[in-house]
Amino acid sequence: MHNEQHSIDERITADNYQIFAYVSRYLNDAPDLIQKEEIEEIVQLGVTEEYAFAVILASAFGLDIVDNEDDKQLFNDYFEPMIHKLDTQQYRNNPYYQNITFPSVMHGSSELKVESYEPYEGFVCNDIIRTNNGRQIPQIGFFDTAFQYPAVLEHDRIWMTVTPNEIETMKEPIEQAFGNVLTYGLGLGYYAYMVSEKENVDRVTIVEMNEDVISLFKTHILPQFQHAHKITIVQADAFEYAEQEMAKGKYDVVFADIWHDVSDGLDMYLKMKTYEKLSPSTIYTYWIEQSILCYL
Repeated sequence: MHNEQHSIDERITADNYQIFAYVSRYLNDAPDLIQKEEIEEIVQLGVTEEYAFAVILASAFGLDIVDNEDDKQLFNDYFEPMIHKLDTQQYRNNPYYQNITFPSVMHGSSELKVESYEPYEGFVCNDIIRTNNGRQIPQIGFFDTAFQYPAVLEHDRIWMTVTPNEIETMKEPIEQAFGNVLTYGLGLGYYAYMVSEKENVDRVTIVEMNEDVISLFKTHILPQFQHAHKITIVQADAFEYAEQEMAKGKYDVVFADIWHDVSDGLDMYLKMKTYEKLSPSTIYTYWIEQSILCYL
Protein backbone atom coordinates (compact mmCIF):
# COMPACT_ATOMS: atom_id res chain seq x y z
CA MET A 1 0.00 0.00 0.00
CA HIS A 2 2.77 2.40 0.97
CA ASN A 3 4.70 1.63 -2.23
CA GLU A 4 1.59 2.11 -4.31
CA GLN A 5 0.95 5.56 -2.80
CA HIS A 6 4.61 6.46 -3.27
CA SER A 7 4.40 5.55 -6.94
CA ILE A 8 1.19 7.66 -7.37
CA ASP A 9 2.91 10.63 -5.69
CA GLU A 10 5.92 10.24 -7.98
CA ARG A 11 3.66 10.15 -11.02
CA ILE A 12 1.82 13.30 -9.93
CA THR A 13 5.14 15.10 -9.31
CA ALA A 14 6.32 14.08 -12.79
CA ASP A 15 3.02 15.28 -14.31
CA ASN A 16 3.37 18.62 -12.49
CA TYR A 17 6.87 19.13 -13.91
CA GLN A 18 5.72 18.16 -17.39
CA ILE A 19 2.77 20.58 -17.38
CA PHE A 20 4.89 23.46 -16.04
CA ALA A 21 7.53 22.83 -18.72
CA TYR A 22 4.84 22.87 -21.46
CA VAL A 23 3.10 25.97 -20.14
CA SER A 24 6.32 27.87 -19.51
CA ARG A 25 7.51 27.25 -23.07
CA TYR A 26 4.13 28.23 -24.50
CA LEU A 27 3.85 31.49 -22.54
CA ASN A 28 7.47 32.50 -23.16
CA ASP A 29 7.77 31.50 -26.82
CA ALA A 30 4.34 31.57 -28.43
CA PRO A 31 1.47 32.94 -26.29
CA ASP A 32 -0.29 34.02 -29.52
CA LEU A 33 -0.14 30.49 -30.93
CA ILE A 34 -3.92 29.95 -30.93
CA GLN A 35 -5.98 31.73 -33.59
CA LYS A 36 -9.66 32.61 -33.71
CA GLU A 37 -10.30 30.54 -36.87
CA GLU A 38 -9.02 27.34 -35.20
CA ILE A 39 -11.23 27.93 -32.17
CA GLU A 40 -14.33 28.57 -34.34
CA GLU A 41 -13.72 25.38 -36.32
CA ILE A 42 -13.68 23.20 -33.18
CA VAL A 43 -16.55 25.05 -31.45
CA GLN A 44 -18.80 24.01 -34.37
CA LEU A 45 -18.55 20.46 -32.99
CA GLY A 46 -20.56 21.61 -29.97
CA VAL A 47 -17.83 22.25 -27.40
CA THR A 48 -16.92 25.40 -25.46
CA GLU A 49 -14.18 27.81 -26.51
CA GLU A 50 -12.26 26.79 -23.38
CA TYR A 51 -12.34 23.14 -24.42
CA ALA A 52 -11.32 24.04 -27.99
CA PHE A 53 -8.43 26.14 -26.62
CA ALA A 54 -7.31 23.22 -24.42
CA VAL A 55 -7.43 20.74 -27.33
CA ILE A 56 -5.34 23.00 -29.60
CA LEU A 57 -2.83 23.58 -26.80
CA ALA A 58 -2.52 19.87 -26.04
CA SER A 59 -1.92 19.17 -29.73
CA ALA A 60 0.76 21.89 -29.86
CA PHE A 61 2.47 20.18 -26.89
CA GLY A 62 2.55 16.95 -28.93
CA LEU A 63 -0.06 15.12 -26.83
CA ASP A 64 -2.30 12.49 -28.45
CA ILE A 65 -5.49 12.75 -26.41
CA VAL A 66 -7.47 10.39 -28.66
CA ASP A 67 -5.42 7.19 -28.74
CA ASN A 68 -2.83 7.57 -25.97
CA GLU A 69 -4.32 6.78 -22.54
CA ASP A 70 -1.55 8.57 -20.57
CA ASP A 71 -1.94 11.73 -22.67
CA LYS A 72 -5.72 11.54 -22.33
CA GLN A 73 -5.41 11.26 -18.54
CA LEU A 74 -2.97 14.19 -18.39
CA PHE A 75 -5.43 16.26 -20.44
CA ASN A 76 -8.35 15.41 -18.14
CA ASP A 77 -6.35 16.03 -14.96
CA TYR A 78 -4.84 19.38 -15.97
CA PHE A 79 -6.18 21.07 -19.09
CA GLU A 80 -9.84 21.50 -18.24
CA PRO A 81 -9.23 23.10 -14.80
CA MET A 82 -6.32 25.12 -16.27
CA ILE A 83 -7.94 27.06 -19.14
CA HIS A 84 -10.33 29.98 -18.56
CA LYS A 85 -12.14 32.27 -20.97
CA LEU A 86 -12.32 35.64 -19.22
CA ASP A 87 -14.96 38.35 -19.52
CA THR A 88 -13.47 41.70 -20.61
CA GLN A 89 -16.35 43.63 -19.04
CA GLN A 90 -15.76 42.11 -15.61
CA TYR A 91 -12.24 43.61 -15.57
CA ARG A 92 -13.21 46.86 -17.29
CA ASN A 93 -15.63 47.41 -14.39
CA ASN A 94 -12.77 47.26 -11.87
CA PRO A 95 -12.59 50.64 -10.05
CA TYR A 96 -8.90 51.08 -10.92
CA TYR A 97 -9.53 50.62 -14.65
CA GLN A 98 -12.64 52.80 -14.41
CA ASN A 99 -10.99 55.75 -12.68
CA ILE A 100 -7.31 55.81 -13.70
CA THR A 101 -6.03 56.72 -17.17
CA PHE A 102 -2.52 56.14 -18.46
CA PRO A 103 -0.57 58.48 -20.73
CA SER A 104 2.41 57.14 -22.70
CA VAL A 105 5.45 58.71 -21.02
CA MET A 106 9.11 57.97 -20.33
CA HIS A 107 11.07 58.79 -17.19
CA GLY A 108 14.69 57.69 -17.12
CA SER A 109 14.76 54.01 -18.09
CA SER A 110 11.09 53.54 -17.14
CA GLU A 111 8.29 53.83 -19.68
CA LEU A 112 4.58 53.98 -18.83
CA LYS A 113 2.35 52.77 -21.65
CA VAL A 114 -0.70 50.69 -22.54
CA GLU A 115 -0.03 47.12 -23.70
CA SER A 116 -2.55 44.65 -25.09
CA TYR A 117 -3.51 40.98 -25.04
CA GLU A 118 -4.61 39.87 -28.50
CA PRO A 119 -7.73 37.71 -28.94
CA TYR A 120 -6.98 34.14 -27.76
CA GLU A 121 -3.51 35.07 -26.50
CA GLY A 122 -2.77 33.01 -23.39
CA PHE A 123 -1.50 34.47 -20.10
CA VAL A 124 -1.28 33.56 -16.42
CA CYS A 125 -4.56 34.71 -14.87
CA ASN A 126 -4.41 33.55 -11.24
CA ASP A 127 -2.43 31.69 -8.59
CA ILE A 128 -1.56 28.03 -9.13
CA ILE A 129 -4.28 25.70 -7.83
CA ARG A 130 -3.13 22.78 -5.69
CA THR A 131 -5.51 19.82 -5.59
CA ASN A 132 -5.97 17.53 -2.58
CA ASN A 133 -3.85 14.82 -4.18
CA GLY A 134 -0.97 17.22 -4.92
CA ARG A 135 -1.53 18.21 -8.53
CA GLN A 136 -0.40 21.77 -9.21
CA ILE A 137 -2.45 23.38 -11.95
CA PRO A 138 -1.36 26.68 -13.53
CA GLN A 139 -4.21 29.06 -14.38
CA ILE A 140 -4.20 30.25 -18.00
CA GLY A 141 -6.68 32.82 -19.26
CA PHE A 142 -7.64 34.28 -22.62
CA PHE A 143 -10.08 36.86 -24.00
CA ASP A 144 -11.98 36.56 -27.29
CA THR A 145 -11.29 40.24 -28.06
CA ALA A 146 -8.23 42.45 -27.56
CA PHE A 147 -7.75 43.62 -23.97
CA GLN A 148 -5.65 46.65 -23.04
CA TYR A 149 -3.82 47.04 -19.75
CA PRO A 150 -1.28 49.51 -18.27
CA ALA A 151 2.38 48.54 -17.98
CA VAL A 152 5.74 49.95 -16.92
CA LEU A 153 8.64 48.82 -19.08
CA GLU A 154 12.25 48.85 -17.87
CA HIS A 155 14.75 48.98 -20.74
CA ASP A 156 11.92 47.83 -23.09
CA ARG A 157 11.06 44.79 -20.91
CA ILE A 158 7.64 44.61 -19.24
CA TRP A 159 8.29 44.94 -15.52
CA MET A 160 5.04 46.02 -13.87
CA THR A 161 1.47 45.58 -15.06
CA VAL A 162 -2.13 45.69 -13.89
CA THR A 163 -3.68 42.68 -15.63
CA PRO A 164 -6.42 40.21 -14.64
CA ASN A 165 -3.68 38.23 -12.89
CA GLU A 166 -2.81 41.11 -10.54
CA ILE A 167 -6.49 41.83 -9.95
CA GLU A 168 -7.27 38.20 -9.02
CA THR A 169 -4.12 37.53 -6.97
CA MET A 170 -4.52 40.74 -4.93
CA LYS A 171 -8.20 40.27 -4.03
CA GLU A 172 -7.46 38.57 -0.71
CA PRO A 173 -4.65 40.92 0.45
CA ILE A 174 -6.90 43.89 -0.40
CA GLU A 175 -9.81 42.40 1.57
CA GLN A 176 -7.52 41.87 4.58
CA ALA A 177 -6.20 45.44 4.66
CA PHE A 178 -7.34 47.81 7.44
CA GLY A 179 -6.04 50.67 9.57
CA ASN A 180 -2.41 51.58 9.02
CA VAL A 181 -1.13 49.71 5.94
CA LEU A 182 2.42 49.24 4.63
CA THR A 183 3.16 47.90 1.14
CA TYR A 184 6.57 46.95 -0.23
CA GLY A 185 6.64 47.66 -3.97
CA LEU A 186 4.73 50.39 -5.77
CA GLY A 187 4.15 48.96 -9.24
CA LEU A 188 1.39 50.98 -10.88
CA GLY A 189 -0.25 51.60 -7.51
CA TYR A 190 -3.06 49.08 -7.93
CA TYR A 191 -2.88 47.69 -4.39
CA ALA A 192 -2.41 51.19 -2.91
CA TYR A 193 -5.39 52.53 -4.89
CA MET A 194 -7.73 49.69 -3.96
CA VAL A 195 -6.93 49.74 -0.23
CA SER A 196 -7.03 53.57 -0.08
CA GLU A 197 -10.64 53.33 -1.33
CA LYS A 198 -11.58 51.30 1.76
CA GLU A 199 -13.24 53.23 4.59
CA ASN A 200 -11.49 51.10 7.21
CA VAL A 201 -8.02 52.01 5.85
CA ASP A 202 -6.57 55.20 7.36
CA ARG A 203 -3.04 55.35 5.91
CA VAL A 204 -1.03 53.59 3.20
CA THR A 205 2.77 53.76 3.27
CA ILE A 206 4.48 52.57 0.08
CA VAL A 207 8.16 51.56 0.14
CA GLU A 208 9.72 51.68 -3.33
CA MET A 209 13.35 51.83 -4.38
CA ASN A 210 13.07 52.87 -8.03
CA GLU A 211 13.14 56.66 -8.37
CA ASP A 212 11.83 56.63 -11.96
CA VAL A 213 8.81 54.50 -11.00
CA ILE A 214 8.05 56.82 -8.05
CA SER A 215 8.27 59.86 -10.31
CA LEU A 216 5.97 58.35 -12.96
CA PHE A 217 3.46 57.42 -10.26
CA LYS A 218 3.53 60.76 -8.45
CA THR A 219 3.21 62.76 -11.67
CA HIS A 220 0.69 60.76 -13.69
CA ILE A 221 -1.21 58.30 -11.47
CA LEU A 222 -1.40 59.48 -7.84
CA PRO A 223 -3.19 62.80 -8.70
CA GLN A 224 -6.08 60.65 -9.99
CA PHE A 225 -6.51 58.87 -6.62
CA GLN A 226 -9.67 60.00 -4.83
CA HIS A 227 -7.92 59.42 -1.47
CA ALA A 228 -4.39 60.51 -2.39
CA HIS A 229 -4.13 62.14 1.07
CA LYS A 230 -3.89 58.67 2.62
CA ILE A 231 -0.76 57.79 0.60
CA THR A 232 2.87 58.26 1.71
CA ILE A 233 5.78 57.08 -0.47
CA VAL A 234 9.17 56.23 1.03
CA GLN A 235 12.10 55.70 -1.32
CA ALA A 236 14.05 52.85 0.29
CA ASP A 237 15.18 49.27 -0.10
CA ALA A 238 12.39 46.97 1.13
CA PHE A 239 14.64 44.72 3.22
CA GLU A 240 16.49 47.63 4.86
CA TYR A 241 13.16 49.26 5.68
CA ALA A 242 11.82 45.98 7.09
CA GLU A 243 14.86 45.60 9.30
CA GLN A 244 15.23 49.17 10.52
CA GLU A 245 11.90 51.02 10.21
CA MET A 246 8.95 48.67 9.97
CA ALA A 247 8.46 48.04 13.71
CA LYS A 248 8.46 51.81 14.40
CA GLY A 249 5.49 52.31 12.04
CA LYS A 250 3.11 50.16 14.11
CA TYR A 251 1.44 48.85 10.95
CA ASP A 252 -1.75 46.80 11.15
CA VAL A 253 -1.15 45.10 7.79
CA VAL A 254 1.94 44.62 5.61
CA PHE A 255 1.76 43.55 1.96
CA ALA A 256 4.91 42.58 0.02
CA ASP A 257 4.94 42.76 -3.77
CA ILE A 258 8.57 43.20 -4.80
CA TRP A 259 9.03 40.24 -7.14
CA HIS A 260 8.29 39.80 -10.82
CA ASP A 261 7.06 36.20 -10.58
CA VAL A 262 7.67 32.99 -8.63
CA SER A 263 11.16 32.43 -10.08
CA ASP A 264 12.63 35.59 -8.56
CA GLY A 265 10.12 35.69 -5.69
CA LEU A 266 11.05 32.52 -3.78
CA ASP A 267 14.20 33.83 -2.11
CA MET A 268 12.77 37.30 -1.48
CA TYR A 269 9.61 35.83 0.03
CA LEU A 270 11.62 33.66 2.43
CA LYS A 271 13.84 36.60 3.39
CA MET A 272 10.87 38.92 3.98
CA LYS A 273 9.21 36.27 6.19
CA THR A 274 12.17 36.51 8.61
CA TYR A 275 11.20 40.10 9.48
CA GLU A 276 7.69 39.17 10.65
CA LYS A 277 9.00 38.57 14.18
CA LEU A 278 9.96 42.28 14.45
CA SER A 279 6.24 43.22 14.46
CA PRO A 280 4.42 40.17 15.84
CA SER A 281 1.01 41.85 16.09
CA THR A 282 1.00 42.83 12.38
CA ILE A 283 -0.82 40.80 9.69
CA TYR A 284 1.52 39.90 6.79
CA THR A 285 0.32 39.24 3.24
CA TYR A 286 2.37 38.43 0.15
CA TRP A 287 1.68 38.67 -3.57
CA ILE A 288 1.22 35.24 -5.29
CA GLU A 289 1.98 33.49 -1.99
CA GLN A 290 -0.15 30.48 -3.00
CA SER A 291 2.00 29.95 -6.13
CA ILE A 292 5.24 30.45 -4.18
CA LEU A 293 4.14 27.88 -1.60
CA CYS A 294 3.49 25.37 -4.41
CA TYR A 295 7.13 25.72 -5.48
CA LEU A 296 8.32 25.40 -1.89
